[in-house]
Amino acid sequence: MKLKKTSLLVMTSVLAVSLAACTSGNKTNGKDNKSSYPDKAISIVAPSGAGGGWDLTARSFAKILSEIKLVDQPMTVENKPGGGGTVFMAEYATQDKANNEKLFVNSPPIIINNLKKEGNSPYGYKNSTPLAQLTKDYGAIVVKADSKYNDLKSLLDDIKKNPKDITLAGGSAPGSMDHLIGILPAYKYGIDPTKIKYVSYDGGSEAITALLGNNADVISTDISSTLEFVKSGKVKVLAVTSPERLQGDILSKFPTVKEQGIDAEFIIWRGIFGPEKMSKDAYAYWEKTVSDLVNTDEWKSEVEKQGWQPEYKNGEDFKKFLAEQETQVQDLLEALGMKK
Repeated sequence: MKLKKTSLLVMTSVLAVSLAACTSGNKTNGKDNKSSYPDKAISIVAPSGAGGGWDLTARSFAKILSEIKLVDQPMTVENKPGGGGTVFMAEYATQDKANNEKLFVNSPPIIINNLKKEGNSPYGYKNSTPLAQLTKDYGAIVVKADSKYNDLKSLLDDIKKNPKDITLAGGSAPGSMDHLIGILPAYKYGIDPTKIKYVSYDGGSEAITALLGNNADVISTDISSTLEFVKSGKVKVLAVTSPERLQGDILSKFPTVKEQGIDAEFIIWRGIFGPEKMSKDAYAYWEKTVSDLVNTDEWKSEVEKQGWQPEYKNGEDFKKFLAEQETQVQDLLEALGMKK
């Protein structure tokens, strides 16, 4: 009888220790998680200057995650401009390919820069781990408020007559996203895109500064980057590259390229990426965390405030989408004579 009691006591003790170990192993930072990740500060990189679409997305992403405590560790945003994202990508793909604590925001340039002829990058989305698509945006053709141009066709007619007399500016390198947004309507209008005078700046805010300083006649950029300047009466939008008019008090006033008789459309997605050799634990953490984020009222409010369109894809769906986009961009660059 004493032996049975002793055995029962031992078994009870073992069970208690096992349960304690399981409980301890499944909880980190007060959350159910088999991994200790993240146990360090997280850096979100915007591979551009401040004020552009990447910068705004990175800051909104980090801000909401911190405010609603979906991420307990400190989160910082870094700006790493240069070459429309190519400088950062070269560093990240070679020096940070297993750095789980450094994520970055990107959009079509991660594909375009890898495929274009001039100033191309040997690194693309396949040198990263796509984590999620967060939003979609559209391109905009923008002039100063006092510009003589009030519609896209009048601008394109003048470009067709004297292409070197009009300077188009954008926040990315030749052959990159802003450039493609600007020349696509012109190309569809019958203008040789190689004859258009394009000047590149490091980020959308620099391009807008050039426009306001009379160093450019027109800029092509993402619509969300222009909203504060539209509200202040400094610029006007001649056209947006959405398939139909956008919703909202301000956005609905912008005519599309299509409704002006030019069959051109360009969607700008934005997403979050991790390193190519990201650990399974880190990937699983961000898969769940981002999925939780996009369903919160705080994130939905932020997306609306920034003038973006919500468009979430998880890691696997995002990766498939990127492969499809790669084929489309390849075809477009080839048609424009810009494919490497």
